[in-house]
Order: sequence, then C-alpha cells, then structure tokens
Amino acid sequence: MFAGFRSEPVMHDVLRHARAAGIATALLSNSWGLDYPREGWDELFDVVVISGEVGMRKPEPGIYLRAAADLGLPRSAASVVDDLTAERPRRGGGRDGRCPSHRSGANVVELEALFGIPLR
Repeated sequence: MFAGFRSEPVMHDVLRHARAAGIATALLSNSWGLDYPREGWDELFDVVVISGEVGMRKPEPGIYLRAAADLGLPRSAASVVDDLTAERPRRGGGRDGRCPSHRSGANVVELEALFGIPLR
C-alpha cells in the first residue's frame, strides 16, 4: 500500500512552524489500511483521523466534522490541505469537500496569507 508513499519534508517544516505558532494540526487520511509508518507524527499533528479507523471517507462531511471536533474547532474554523487537488487553501475547506494540495509550494504561500504568519 505504501509503495508510492513519499514524505514531504517542506510540509513537515510548515507543520512544525504552524504548531509552534499555536495552530492545531490534523492528519486526515482516506486510507482503509491501518499499518501506517507513524514515526514523527506526534511532533507534526495534534490529531490523526484515518478512514479505516473511523469508518468514514472523504468527501463525507462527517469525517471533516470529526477531525475538526477532535481539534476542538467548529468545521468552519478549520482549513484543509489535501494531496490530490489544487484548490486554494481557505478556512472551511472546499464547498464540495475538495481541498488544496499539500504538494503545491504555492499553497504554503496561501496558508501563510490565510493565517497571517510565516510558515517556512
């Protein structure tokens, strides 16, 4: 399952900067697999929500609500970044559940503008 898995060191740094600034972070994965390489996740994420563990998948609204609730936030206050889409980051994520791609360097700039802080 993880043959194509690759780490995104730039986003790891963005997450570290966000958490240091007091921004809560979550990993929300559509995977039904439970055998993730979870080393280092504690320093990157406040919350981890895996589809196979909670019985919901993106774009079901419930999985976004679950992640936001686990963070102690209303869904409207959460910003979502995804690995497959190219929509711009914004609070609340996309209207249709789509989210910005974490693989786009432009999204780091967008996240910095959204939160009003440097993340690199």
